[in-house]
Amino acid sequence: MKTKLQVLDQQVGMSSKNDIEYICITDIARFKSGDRTDIVVGNWLRRNTVEFLEIWE
Repeated sequence: MKTKLQVLDQQVGMSSKNDIEYICITDIARFKSGDRTDIVVGNWLRRNTVEFLEIWE
């Protein structure tokens, strides 16, 4: 099931599968930088991956 959430003045997509809810990080990135969401999402993933690897070691 796909729905939209209203966050401040931004619509954020949400879907669920197997009782797990997911939000669209691209929609959130549009709030930060409407024209370069790829860079915003890439920075989030890179930073979180490094933090995860530090904890894992």
